[in-house]
Amino acid sequence: MAGFVYVDNSSVFMDGQRVAAVENGFALNIHDAISCQIFDHDYRLDFGKLYKFVANNGCKVKRPMLFGPRPPQNDSLWAAAESEGFEVVVDNRSAANPEKKIDTGIVAAMCEDAFTQADKANDTFILVAGDGDYAPAVARLVEKGFTVNVVFWEHASQELQDACSNFIPMNPHFASLSRESVQVG
Repeated sequence: MAGFVYVDNSSVFMDGQRVAAVENGFALNIHDAISCQIFDHDYRLDFGKLYKFVANNGCKVKRPMLFGPRPPQNDSLWAAAESEGFEVVVDNRSAANPEKKIDTGIVAAMCEDAFTQADKANDTFILVAGDGDYAPAVARLVEKGFTVNVVFWEHASQELQDACSNFIPMNPHFASLSRESVQVG
């Protein structure tokens, strides 16, 4: 058994900062954090811990991929992710719609792997994202017999949660997934 892991960095990072805002009392709830754009900018996700979390069932990870917009040159995130074994895919930001190329890049990689590398009987796709835009591709892969698990914060799109084989919320593991110890409350 092996897993293919696809991480939407911007989505998991920004929504993690929103969850941290709720956990640390900066926002009343996740809907407040989203609608009022409240973030805890001190929260950092640890990619090594995320990698271990998504592969916690002991499966071998065949292809871990991290997707996101091109970071500033002094940003060390991508090097840290690469050191944890992630294949890093960056894209230049677009003023018109900076994230759509990331979403479609992930969908393209999932489809390519489904047709070229994955074994329906033994492999699992693990999507670390919460956007409803992924729901059609996830539903199609599940219809074709693939297991697709979505790992994300509890407020992931309901349509995406319904489309996948299993939804695994990250919220109960909030503190253990952070790069540094997080003080809650």
